[in-house]
Amino acid sequence: MTLHSHPVQTHLPTLDFSRFHGTQSERDAFVAELRRTLHDHGFFYLTGHGVDPKLIADVVATAKRFFALPLEQKIEIEMVKSPHFRGYNRAGLERTRGEQDWREQLDVNTEGTAVAISPDTPAWHRLLGPNQWPSALPELKPLLLAYQAEVTRIGIDVLKAIAVALGQNEDVFAPIYEPQPSQLLKIIRYPGRDVAETDQGVGAHKDGGFVTVLLQDVTPGLRVRTEEGVWIEAPPVPGTFIINTGELLELATNGFVRADVHDVVAPPAGAERFSVAFFLGARYDASIPVIELPEALRGSERGITVDPLNPIFREVGQNHLKSRLRSHPDVARAHHADLLAPEQRES
Repeated sequence: MTLHSHPVQTHLPTLDFSRFHGTQSERDAFVAELRRTLHDHGFFYLTGHGVDPKLIADVVATAKRFFALPLEQKIEIEMVKSPHFRGYNRAGLERTRGEQDWREQLDVNTEGTAVAISPDTPAWHRLLGPNQWPSALPELKPLLLAYQAEVTRIGIDVLKAIAVALGQNEDVFAPIYEPQPSQLLKIIRYPGRDVAETDQGVGAHKDGGFVTVLLQDVTPGLRVRTEEGVWIEAPPVPGTFIINTGELLELATNGFVRADVHDVVAPPAGAERFSVAFFLGARYDASIPVIELPEALRGSERGITVDPLNPIFREVGQNHLKSRLRSHPDVARAHHADLLAPEQRES
């Protein structure tokens, strides 16, 4: 179980997931390749995932129909109406590191019911509740929930492969995602630079969960920053998902797995970019343990990234709520002013 040094990459690797479920030699080769990728930057294209191409095509086509609705039909389910951070956001309303992201999107999480909040209730309970769905497009709800279930399956399967690559039992993470992981799904449209006020589709950031399963349509824009500070373009490849690791895995492996910085550059004037991002996270009431890695890997641990502007907590619910409060200050002010510092309560 070793890591071999190799030249700095200028493109992301492609891993065929069917090999993980193939012969023992195929599985071993896949796991070794995955281990190197996890340590390098945690980003790769995934083929052999088994998701029905028709479901993928339907999700992209229906997402485009949602974004083509008149604004008044989209803002019927504007996120600021939901204390659970679910619903539609116009371009420029979400922020990364305080700067506006030029993308419009619909956020969906695990369908649930709201919890009565008392002074003793952990603050993350505010995240639990129903999604908002557009009345003008009733087919969107069953379609996105079916897709959410499929990418949850992929995310958990990939997480099992990651566990094996780290020298663990494949269910080592199960105690912190069963019976109900966090399932944040976003359909996203990036307008061209003739509409956007900057070229920031999404600012440079790390994802907060276990793994992200990203479906890209046809327009490029995603970039990944390596440890060496080199930006790698990650254009769409038909039939693939891009998988990347999040902060929970960095925490659990003491930095052997890195949650790498990435961003999205706004498309050129006259163009637009569509994507569907799924963020698989742990249960909100879980706390992230440190996994004891085999000796051969322990020497490659790099410790946890320390960002004073974005501290990472081992308490999953606290981490996720922190992220949502920062990203959606309008929702935070409308529904959660009691959690904010006085200066944050002003618009």
